[in-house]
Amino acid sequence: MQFPAPVSVSWIAEFINAEIIGKQNGDATGINEIHKVEIGDLVFVDHPKYYDKCINSAASFIIINKRTDCPANKTLLLVDNPFEAYCKIVNHFNPFSPSEKQISDSAVIGEGSIIYPNTFIGHQVTIGKNSIIYPNVTIMDNCKIGDQVIIQSGTVIGSDAFYYNTKKDRKQWYTKMPSCGRVIIEDFAEIGAGCTIDRGVSSDTVIGSGTKLDNTVHIGHDTVIGKNCLLAAHVLVAGCVDIKDGVTLWGQVVVNKTLTIGENAVLLGRSGVTATLEGNKTYWGTPAQEASVAKRELVWIKRIPQLWEKVMKG
Repeated sequence: MQFPAPVSVSWIAEFINAEIIGKQNGDATGINEIHKVEIGDLVFVDHPKYYDKCINSAASFIIINKRTDCPANKTLLLVDNPFEAYCKIVNHFNPFSPSEKQISDSAVIGEGSIIYPNTFIGHQVTIGKNSIIYPNVTIMDNCKIGDQVIIQSGTVIGSDAFYYNTKKDRKQWYTKMPSCGRVIIEDFAEIGAGCTIDRGVSSDTVIGSGTKLDNTVHIGHDTVIGKNCLLAAHVLVAGCVDIKDGVTLWGQVVVNKTLTIGENAVLLGRSGVTATLEGNKTYWGTPAQEASVAKRELVWIKRIPQLWEKVMKG
């Protein structure tokens, strides 16, 4: 999430009651989580596993709960609970604003676009030209829909990220990280019926131009899907996945978080993606591997009883 205007590190430190370590001045341009940070961003880290990754990331300002050396030109903000500090900042710059109308007065709908009855469109939503939004679609705040996009009935665009604090020192319940990102659906994309596309927890979830989603597809937070991809029914994609242009995911493919699928890769039905995959290949199975290899292995597995019988006969 980008701030409306740059925010001084001294103001942030006072707001979250933090001690400043390292560079004592500077302005943060936005707030982000570890997988999406850019120069000028404010990020938080509260687990030793990610200290080095976070401190050496592109982020310029880091909310942390451990006193440590600070790289040149970076600022650490020392607090007891970085997660709560992060949430306080997000809620300040992105406060909850209830909707009182079916279509918000702040929504912008382009010429020639058709909005069917019983569709909800939230605050600051933009819809381009000649798009069709079918009945019972929900488009939550700040989402951006391009030109000539089709969204079928019952789909939800911009639901909250499934992102919780699971640390053992939490309270009696999981603490939700507030979602301040958007969903962007680019031109000529089509979203099937009953799909759910989560907004970014801090950045954007993107569906590239010309990409087509079948019915009941789920896309997790901050995932970026490239141009001209095909996702068949019941595909599940976790958060922070990078799917390159021209990828095809056939029915019931499941993709794990924070990995990449290369250009023009094809995942056959019911495959499970657990690691980054190269482009221009066809994959199958769980964990997904090249389909030709997986099929040969299956043939050999079926021959095990016959081979065992030969061994026993000597």
